[in-house]
Amino acid sequence: MRIKDIAMIGMMSALLFAVQVALGFLPNIELVSLLIILFTLNFRWKTLYIIYIFALLEGFMYGFGIWWFYYLYIWTILFFITLFFSKNRSSFFWAVVSGVFGICFGALCAISYLFLGGLQTAIGYWVSGIPFDIAHGIGNFVIALVLFRPLNNLLDFIINRTFHSNSN
Repeated sequence: MRIKDIAMIGMMSALLFAVQVALGFLPNIELVSLLIILFTLNFRWKTLYIIYIFALLEGFMYGFGIWWFYYLYIWTILFFITLFFSKNRSSFFWAVVSGVFGICFGALCAISYLFLGGLQTAIGYWVSGIPFDIAHGIGNFVIALVLFRPLNNLLDFIINRTFHSNSN
């Protein structure tokens, strides 16, 4: 891995963490989903480093509770979904993916509770969070619809200007 790649991974991880902390006061309004989609479209497999560094920073900031474990697999699921559909560059398509992912977020989190408390605990956790998941999905949809294109263009500019230049 080149020094530029390591620097990019560090900067994007820090950006992901800073955006999450900055918007943490808003319930289920976040840019992390959109940024992971954009990072996956532009950085491909290097995005996994970004995701896991982000999760590690989250753990250092908020503690390593059960939520931390599902951050490891939930963001990875979004990565693989994005990788699978990576040919598509439609803002609307990614807004739908981001919105559906937000709605499914609680159900994905509940998977951890299957192992800790059984099926009833997992279902109880998921059902109690459905109103938040709906808000999360709507927020993700609107944010991706509005910001996908400008942030993707900005990322393209940064990548072409910084990481694909002929100078070292």
